[in-house]
Amino acid sequence: MLRRPAPSSCRSVLLLGSAVLLLGGCASAQRADVEQVATTFTDPAGDPEARCDLLAPATLKKFEESESGPCSEAIQQVPLGAGEVRSVEVWGGDAQVKLAGDTLFLTETHSGWRVTAAACRAHADAPYDCEVEGP
Repeated sequence: MLRRPAPSSCRSVLLLGSAVLLLGGCASAQRADVEQVATTFTDPAGDPEARCDLLAPATLKKFEESESGPCSEAIQQVPLGAGEVRSVEVWGGDAQVKLAGDTLFLTETHSGWRVTAAACRAHADAPYDCEVEGP
């Protein structure tokens, strides 16, 4: 004799399945947003002012202080490497995008995803060395 599962068991399975689909959809949407910001930021034909608008506020402030001038002028001197997206990793409100010619780090703000570090190069056993980075 076959036994039918209790209605509450079915509801639990449906709710769990819906939550998994919903969270998976959020993760892929975040990945797409992160990738879009990274590729826009590194676009060689991009507007310097628009590029500066994609920096996280603390990163923008530190960058302008270290360059002793406005971001829109200084960002043009940074050797940003564009290229094909190799990987996108999102961990909650932080992300890393590896392009063919650059690695960027991003954070999620109330204004959307913003770049916290760019023009980053990996070193064997040391942290990344970045031309543009926040505190």
